[in-house]
Amino acid sequence: MDTNDILQALFRWIHLIAGIMWIGLLYFLNFINAHVTASLQAPTRREVVPQIMPRVLFWFRWGAMFTFITGLLLILWKYFILGSGFGGDAGLFGSSAGWWISMGALFGTIMWFNVWFIIWPAQQRLITWVKEGQAPPEQPQVAKTALYASRTNVFLSVPMLFGMLAGSGHYPTLSFFPWFLIVIALGAGLVYYVLFTLAPTVAKEWP
Repeated sequence: MDTNDILQALFRWIHLIAGIMWIGLLYFLNFINAHVTASLQAPTRREVVPQIMPRVLFWFRWGAMFTFITGLLLILWKYFILGSGFGGDAGLFGSSAGWWISMGALFGTIMWFNVWFIIWPAQQRLITWVKEGQAPPEQPQVAKTALYASRTNVFLSVPMLFGMLAGSGHYPTLSFFPWFLIVIALGAGLVYYVLFTLAPTVAKEWP
């Protein structure tokens, strides 16, 4: 095994593990935590939220960061150091696999930006307000901004994950055009159903 194989294997495993952490917590926050937190009484919320959310958001945001960095390194290594850049047979836009990876990388980058520059700053303010029992007038708007950014990431996550798998050669017979439109549409429908129909009611009562 040469240095190239070792580095690619290292980047890929960090990318995979960090991605599982990131997306897993994204689904936890949207499908479970949002509904549980909303059902808590204010005194309980002041106790629970400052305990759980900083821990969740630590792994959430750093999972996003390491996923983003290692994904960028993998693309640069495969297509620009070993490949032919953007064009050509070994280029990023030279095959359906390259186009799938590009779509996944684009959606992943938007999601990473949302985590670090919208969700995390908003959550820092919200956690502090909950802990201190404050309700400033801007709180609803800050909460709404964080919620919309998080839900946007859930919608983007399905075609992003499909793009990454297709770009890695798992669906060699699916050409990027026009299948990417079908993937985005089906992914949006699936997320809408889970987010707004299934998640608010599943296992709401026990047993």
